[in-house]
Amino acid sequence: MATQVTANAQRSCSFLRVAIALQTLTIFLQAVSAGLLLTSSYGETLHSVGARVMYGASMLYVLAAVLAWKPGGGSPRPVWHASGFLVLASVQVVLGIAHVPSVHLPLGVLMFGLSVLALARR
Repeated sequence: MATQVTANAQRSCSFLRVAIALQTLTIFLQAVSAGLLLTSSYGETLHSVGARVMYGASMLYVLAAVLAWKPGGGSPRPVWHASGFLVLASVQVVLGIAHVPSVHLPLGVLMFGLSVLALARR
């Protein structure tokens, strides 16, 4: 029984690491597509699609955090981190749609740094 619980906890933690890595990658790709937005005709399309993918990756991070917390009864801290990140992603999307680059760009840099930090902690 204990072996099964340990295996499930390890699987949940691996899923959490993958979710954070995916989120970090999508945020990095958003920075790349932001550069393309300034220099090419297809940059806007890439950045728009990338925003949706990044938001989905943030939702996946929340799901992975809940799955890692609930079965093993561990700390809910990753759930709070993931939820906070989803709030930041929501603000980022709103700022992007409203064309407020003075806050949108620094928030994107902050989100990337926080995502890298979360990945390093896992």
